[in-house]
Amino acid sequence: MGGDMLGWDESVFRDEHVFEFDYLPEAFLHRDSQMETLKYALRPAVRGSRPLNVLANGPPGTGKTTAVMKLFDELAGLNDVKAVRVNCQVNSTRYSVFSRLFEGIFEYEPPTSGISFKKLFGQITDHLVEEDEVLIVALDDVNYLFYESEASDTLYSLLRAHEEHSGAKIGVIVVSSDLDLELVEELDGRVQSVFRPEEVYFPTYGEPETVDILRERVERGFREDAVGPRVLDRVAELTVDSGGDLRVGIDLLRRAGLNAEMRGSTQVGTEDVEAAYEKAKYVHLSRHLRGLSDSERALLRVLAEHDGNRAGDVYEAFQEESGLGYTRYSEIVNKLDQLGIIEAEYTSVEGRGRSRRLTLAYDTEAILDRLD
Repeated sequence: MGGDMLGWDESVFRDEHVFEFDYLPEAFLHRDSQMETLKYALRPAVRGSRPLNVLANGPPGTGKTTAVMKLFDELAGLNDVKAVRVNCQVNSTRYSVFSRLFEGIFEYEPPTSGISFKKLFGQITDHLVEEDEVLIVALDDVNYLFYESEASDTLYSLLRAHEEHSGAKIGVIVVSSDLDLELVEELDGRVQSVFRPEEVYFPTYGEPETVDILRERVERGFREDAVGPRVLDRVAELTVDSGGDLRVGIDLLRRAGLNAEMRGSTQVGTEDVEAAYEKAKYVHLSRHLRGLSDSERALLRVLAEHDGNRAGDVYEAFQEESGLGYTRYSEIVNKLDQLGIIEAEYTSVEGRGRSRRLTLAYDTEAILDRLD
């Protein structure tokens, strides 16, 4: 066996965890100004006052979640500040957001046997006042609360907490990757009047920045010399081409490494990258599909089978499969459209007035593969 072949117990990876989505990089590159703004907004909390509210937005994979998690890590050592991140893709109602906050504060889950929202809310604010703690809430992927029409109620409860319970100090960071969502405008007037967030924008990384960030992952995650400069440049190029989402690049490195191992090679080649790209470019799609309910998945499946047909035909097939009515169907279409999984365009049909034409925004096979 040649010296460039892996032995049975060898790997091209030094630490595969470096390529997981929840990995927190030690060096957080090219985000200094965003971190400064976030620290400025949260500083009052460290002094025992209510922090400024923040809106962090930017395209997917630009470091928003990482920034929040890095800051929350720093705050974890402080006695009088509680920082809780809520993933709104998983917790997309006001009640489930507050259940997560309860769990973050008390370190156990609230009783599942229908405790009322009022009681849940009261226990959280009572604790904050009694312990003289400041609560910082990060609503990550807040766009999901908007898709479920829960955003205004959730933010209203958080921002008005000190009126309900004098002395309760809560600050909110909302994180959104949906650039089409005019976040503040979409909120009720009663929320707009109290929600005046500091805005922090996370732009897409350019190619040199992408190379820097991915190089850092390569150095921590791969064995020395496993990934050469040509391979790194190609991964960065494909990452930028697919909208600049860093998660695509990180996933691509991991998959390319696995491909090299399958060949038994000690080095990742550009052919490993090209082969991996077919899967890695669907990283968004996989992430969105994971968060869908059964009825939302059912509609997607029907759509994949009737791609390009008029909405009426799709609706009939969907109703047959799910038993759900037109209102719910319409809500699901809107949500899938907002997520960018489908495109819903109004077209005029002769003798029928306006009708929506639904098309998939991704390859049909790619969607069906990931639904199964």
